[in-house]
Amino acid sequence: MGGISWVLANWLDLLQSLGIISGFVFTAHSIRREAEARKISNLLAITERHHAIWKPIYERPELARILEERPALHEKPLTRDEQRFVTSIVIHLDSVHRAIKAKMFVRLEGLRRDIKEFFSLPIPNAVWQQVKPLHDNDFVDFVESALR
Repeated sequence: MGGISWVLANWLDLLQSLGIISGFVFTAHSIRREAEARKISNLLAITERHHAIWKPIYERPELARILEERPALHEKPLTRDEQRFVTSIVIHLDSVHRAIKAKMFVRLEGLRRDIKEFFSLPIPNAVWQQVKPLHDNDFVDFVESALR
């Protein structure tokens, strides 16, 4: 009987407390859903940027050499367009890396494998060696660890 009389005497305080707790739970749930939606939105934006960066390699045959395993760099050195293309990939990758570290992006399965495959090619690797000193140590460590 003591419990029921306490509820009857304090029902308004109890109801207010339940309302406040419910509000906190709802807010936490909403914040979590918004964070997930933001991550998906960021994924879509970065995917769009990824396609825009890679589009020239399909439209301009002279850039196809970037993906060759033996491009004969000693006969025909890197071109300015090849350097620009690979540099844009590096900058894009740096942005993705920063978004991942800030937990503003979904985890990308296979990202390290993609980095290794791309930067193991002669032209991307040559450009990476040139631009690496321009990037912060954390990003350089991230790329270099993927290359190992």
